[in-house]
Amino acid sequence: MITIENLTKCYGAATVVDGVSMQIPRNSLTVIVGTSGSGKSTLLRMVNRLVEPTSGRVLLDGSDTRAQPPHLLRRRIGYAIQGHGLFPHRTVAENIATVPRLLGWDAARIAARVSELLEAFALEPAAFAGQFPHQLSGGQQQRVGVARALAAGPQLLLMDEPFGALDPIIRAKAQDDLLDIRRRFGTTIVLVTHDMDEAFRLGDHVAVMSGGRMLQYGPPAELLTRPADPLVSRMTGLADRAMRLLSLSTAGEAALPGTVDGPEVAASATLRDVLSELMWRGVDAARVTDANGTARGHLTVAAILARGRP
Repeated sequence: MITIENLTKCYGAATVVDGVSMQIPRNSLTVIVGTSGSGKSTLLRMVNRLVEPTSGRVLLDGSDTRAQPPHLLRRRIGYAIQGHGLFPHRTVAENIATVPRLLGWDAARIAARVSELLEAFALEPAAFAGQFPHQLSGGQQQRVGVARALAAGPQLLLMDEPFGALDPIIRAKAQDDLLDIRRRFGTTIVLVTHDMDEAFRLGDHVAVMSGGRMLQYGPPAELLTRPADPLVSRMTGLADRAMRLLSLSTAGEAALPGTVDGPEVAASATLRDVLSELMWRGVDAARVTDANGTARGHLTVAAILARGRP
């Protein structure tokens, strides 16, 4: 559990973060979203004390982060940024091993952890461990950057606009990778972005910031159906909020009992994607199956549309 209590940061007369409080559950993925200058990145950096708060405090499992030196705190918290920040003169393996070496791990333990993470990110250790960052694609560099942040098994991973420099196709793959890694390692993740679609795709909870203040913090569906501020309504999208709401549920979750004639859709597909497929094919219903082909029921256009209303 991460507890943020009345966190404030001032630079002279300017208040960049203004009395923010929130609780982030263990093993959750929380997204902080806001426009440029909203204070979201400063808030994130106060968690690991890259920026020292003017007032307020951060608790990790009940312990005040001010109770230990910042450099020791940061070894417990993974940190990944846009541009990846890889050391250009170090190999992939050496980059990933940075924090374990600082912690004094032995060579065999480091090598095993590097191999585990490379395999987790679909980077064959024999092919990639000895390469240098300039030999990698942008997407591969991004994966290595996240692997480095996870190397010492941190209880918390902070990510500041990690996918902002990637093209849309690679970005979508990177988001899927992050969700897979989160499920595999059970890491608590706090991610900053300016992209509301990304926030809704990734977040169990979403925090909306503006002018240094927290406007609303809650599950994505709550922000859509019960916005606490007009700016939250505008940011979540007045014109397409029904489609955003459909993107939060899967076919498997909404499947009706029984079977029908019609195309087959994956249980993992969002209702938004299923509706798009049915409209494209000009049919009214689809069969829902899971990854191994087992029938999970069916969906109709009418049933999907009903889920797009608050």
